[in-house]
Amino acid sequence: MTPATQFQVPLYQRTYSWQQDELRRLWDDVLELVEQYLEDGSTPSHFLGSVVLAPERVVPGGLQRWLVVDGQQRLTTLMLAFTALRDSYRERGERMKADRIDDLVLTNKYKDGLDHYRLLPTQADRDAFMACVEGSPKAGGPGNVGAAYRFFLGVLTESEVGNEDGWTDAVETVLNNLLSIVAITAEKGDNVYRIFESINNTGVGLSQSDLLRNYVFMCLPNRGENVYRSLWLPMQEQLGPQNLELLVWLDLVVSGGSRAKQTEIYREQQRRLEPFSGDEEALQSEIAALAQRAERLMRILEPERERDAELRTTLERLAQWGGQTHYPLALYLLDSVDSGRATAGEAAQALGYAESYMVRRLLCQVSTTGLNRVFMEMPKELEKDRSVAEATLRYLSKRRGGARVWPTDDDVREAIRTKPFYSAGRSHQRFQVLRRLEESHGATEPVDFAKAKLTVEHVLPQRPNQKWYELLAEEADDGQSAEELHTQLVHTLGNLTLSADNARLSNHPFRRKQEILDSSALRMNQWIADQERWGKAQILARADELAARAVTVWPGPIDGMRQADEWPGRKDLRAALLAMPAGTWTTYGDVGALVGTHAVAVGQHLAGKPGIHGAHRVLTSDGRVSEGFRWPDNRETGDPRDLLIEEGVPFDGRRARKSHRLTASDLATLLGREAPEETSAAHDDEQQSVAARFEQLLRENQTEQTAEGVLAALRFWERQGGYLTYGRAAETSCFPNLDTGTALKSRTLWPIAIYPVTGTVEVCFQPLKTRPPFDDETQRRELMARFNAIDGIELAAKLDLRPSFSLEVFAGRGEEICSVLEWFVHAVALEAEPVAP
Repeated sequence: MTPATQFQVPLYQRTYSWQQDELRRLWDDVLELVEQYLEDGSTPSHFLGSVVLAPERVVPGGLQRWLVVDGQQRLTTLMLAFTALRDSYRERGERMKADRIDDLVLTNKYKDGLDHYRLLPTQADRDAFMACVEGSPKAGGPGNVGAAYRFFLGVLTESEVGNEDGWTDAVETVLNNLLSIVAITAEKGDNVYRIFESINNTGVGLSQSDLLRNYVFMCLPNRGENVYRSLWLPMQEQLGPQNLELLVWLDLVVSGGSRAKQTEIYREQQRRLEPFSGDEEALQSEIAALAQRAERLMRILEPERERDAELRTTLERLAQWGGQTHYPLALYLLDSVDSGRATAGEAAQALGYAESYMVRRLLCQVSTTGLNRVFMEMPKELEKDRSVAEATLRYLSKRRGGARVWPTDDDVREAIRTKPFYSAGRSHQRFQVLRRLEESHGATEPVDFAKAKLTVEHVLPQRPNQKWYELLAEEADDGQSAEELHTQLVHTLGNLTLSADNARLSNHPFRRKQEILDSSALRMNQWIADQERWGKAQILARADELAARAVTVWPGPIDGMRQADEWPGRKDLRAALLAMPAGTWTTYGDVGALVGTHAVAVGQHLAGKPGIHGAHRVLTSDGRVSEGFRWPDNRETGDPRDLLIEEGVPFDGRRARKSHRLTASDLATLLGREAPEETSAAHDDEQQSVAARFEQLLRENQTEQTAEGVLAALRFWERQGGYLTYGRAAETSCFPNLDTGTALKSRTLWPIAIYPVTGTVEVCFQPLKTRPPFDDETQRRELMARFNAIDGIELAAKLDLRPSFSLEVFAGRGEEICSVLEWFVHAVALEAEPVAP
């Protein structure tokens, strides 16, 4: 290195990320070269890689600054190795050698301030790196920079023992002269970002927002520093890496890109911003607009930031409902409010319709398939000549795929009487439904739900004693047993309430429950306590009373709205059928999974649009021709099965052979798309046996509440697309696994390990640190912070190890743990799969 030179890592690049494995490989190479050098004096070089440098203008005083476009990991690692070597010299009292490294490698001796350092890392790593170079007490602190410094200091100290004099000098020779780094220097006028992009946009771990950020600031050579500090960095720190990724995706969706995938954020945003790449002022305006949307996203994530009381209340209810389905609509509405195109009251009313749409679907147990797409299309499809509230009501009221997707008042009334509400949705969503129904009484002294420790309880017990069965037998229909009537009624909404007296209520007779509920402050419990008995008639009467409230609290669709002009899945469906080779078949469900809807909608569309090419190749799930299949007028006639046989599909009786079936994944491959997520319910006998062993150990060694909390969380994990594996030791441990990647290059991640006998839960930072996206230390810190936000969990800062917490936390905080697991799945999805938030 020449004097008065500085290599600067741009402020906007990602942080230093080398881990123990990369450091160990480098050190092994160093040791091999040292051995050769000491043995025969040979000096073979070892190619370490390349760095791409872009020259900056020479600053006053003669400092030549180079922008490190690529290769910062290697360059930072070498500097930390030199720093550890210098400190090793100092500990041995060899001050002159230590000063030589300082003056020739690490610093610009006659420069002050930031110019003093030969390498200036990105802002997030700067303090840790400068602490190492300065030899301050904070050198070797937490984080990847500190860990790398400690690694080199440790291996140097360990290797010096037993080695001959001159060994440390040989290490310096190797680091200085025998590790070869090729510097690729861009000329002035070269598009250095294109160089960076060709190296880094090949699946090596940069997130979509990383790539976008780097692209933006490569286009801002003059304004970049100011824009970064005043706009981008505050936005990045406010949102965090995960929500920043969410923002840039939502920015596309709200701008009309309803089909934008999270794996394509960078490409889509680059395409959108390309016209501004030569106009720094215009590009700065785009970043300013994105920063404004970041503030609006924070009002969605943290509704207490919203100033308008009515709008804040609605955002709070949606936040409590959970999920991110409503985010595109909410951000569009906040854009409209802040720009003056809508009032806060209109936005609150529109979000109320969205809430009603989701709650009514839950009450009627309508599949959530396609729900994300409905909301993603709203910013583009809402009628702009109407108020946002009216436009939202009209849009959600339309039929899609031939079916009504917003249940009517009659649908809600029937569902509340007959559907097992206790198994619908997630537990916190069921709680919110009951909470809103209680609040609809308008009590003068309402219950403080934030402080009351209420849970959803059954009045007719889930496990009734004989007296309960005797009561039910009196009301059972002819030919119906008391047990069958119990199954019919027990999980319906009419039999559910909220209470803080779960242990006291238990499965006691109704008279005892009546006494407890009569003292409750909840109006719904007082209604129950006023009944003389609790059986079929009372449960149905209460169902009707709750239904009357529900259709008022959550208004329904406009009657008579026509079907949406074009079914959203039409183009994808036709493209898939055109791509299918002769001699193959698929199912309505597979096509539905491909286009983001359910099998019924596919069947209704094909039935209503005869003449679609290849429609005869879509069969039922068991390989039969649908009874509702119709040929188009004046076209083919006869049995579609005969045509399929002619095309080469073998049949076993009336069923097409499965070997010729194309799954949703196969169809996606034919179209050159990413496969939709598939889950399998099949587990072999051995897996079931080990799972049973785990549950047995869990129930034998933990309280019932803890065991149920753990099992509920594991069921939640499986619903998120994960699966469970189990250890084979005496204490059968459980690992919630998640696969990501492709068949050719897949990886498995697991956030925790559960030990039922010792009663501990390990958070698996150690294996996670080598698996994207958690190889990024900020992601592991975020995971740790989310766990530590739960009462009863206090993980030490062991981001390279496996800190643990007590299994008992699941007893009272299972829902919060599920929220962390859901975030984990979403973080992995952003890295690898196009999952709409």
